[in-house]
Amino acid sequence: MVRRAYVDGPYGQMHVRVAGVRGERPPLICFHMSPMSGRIYQRFLEVLERRGRMGIAIDTPGFGMSDPPPAPPGIADYSRAMQAAIATLGLAGPVDLMGYHTGSMIAADLAADRPDLVRRLVCVSAPIFTADELIEMQRLYARHEPAVDGSHLLRRWHGFVRWNLGRGLTIEELNDMFPEGLLAGNREWWGHNAAFSFRSDMRLDEVAQPVLVLNTDDDLTEQSRRAPKLMRNGRVVELPHWGHGFLDGFPEQAADLVMSFLDADAADPFGALQLPEGGRPG
Repeated sequence: MVRRAYVDGPYGQMHVRVAGVRGERPPLICFHMSPMSGRIYQRFLEVLERRGRMGIAIDTPGFGMSDPPPAPPGIADYSRAMQAAIATLGLAGPVDLMGYHTGSMIAADLAADRPDLVRRLVCVSAPIFTADELIEMQRLYARHEPAVDGSHLLRRWHGFVRWNLGRGLTIEELNDMFPEGLLAGNREWWGHNAAFSFRSDMRLDEVAQPVLVLNTDDDLTEQSRRAPKLMRNGRVVELPHWGHGFLDGFPEQAADLVMSFLDADAADPFGALQLPEGGRPG
């Protein structure tokens, strides 16, 4: 059962979802994409608990039900907030991290800063942007004013359907997931602003821990294929049959893959990856 709680962070309260209890294996701390919430890990956490691993998903400050910072933060600010939440939860380490898009950047920053705390890292996408791509991303994901006719909501809905429908998810499930992305209100753009202002190398060259990148078929597929040149101890797996929403659509298979990495022997963390049908090494 996934339980919800609040812990104190640097900007106020932070909302967390906790499944399972700490055992011999390190807990998995999960960071979501923007502008969603830890809700994207709900079904995945349920599977982890059934398999005996503790999983925790934290709402990024200003998203989901976590209190916001007083001004738009950077990735390092989010990282420090996550460190504070982990400490307040009483998790002295080691812990494993899993990030999704913006969450991957937060996780990489935290892992680079705290090798004493973080053991292994899973990134759903590890986007390495060119200068031109960053300019375009900043334009696409700039702050949009709310429209009286609600067209700003319709634009977001169309994008949500485009990237999430199918591959394990129905329109009813999308309708249930969609409101999470609206909880940030006028702060919706903050996470993207932080991501596109972060270092273009994501600090991957500073992460000594093993890193597994899940490259799904989404809007950052090509950018994530540049990550291997930067990673010191990493592996990319191509997952063309998965896209946004795969943690809801295929939670059992996602847990198979992630746990096969987290539970592997330290001498060969990538040696027994349990890839889903259609998955392949990058």
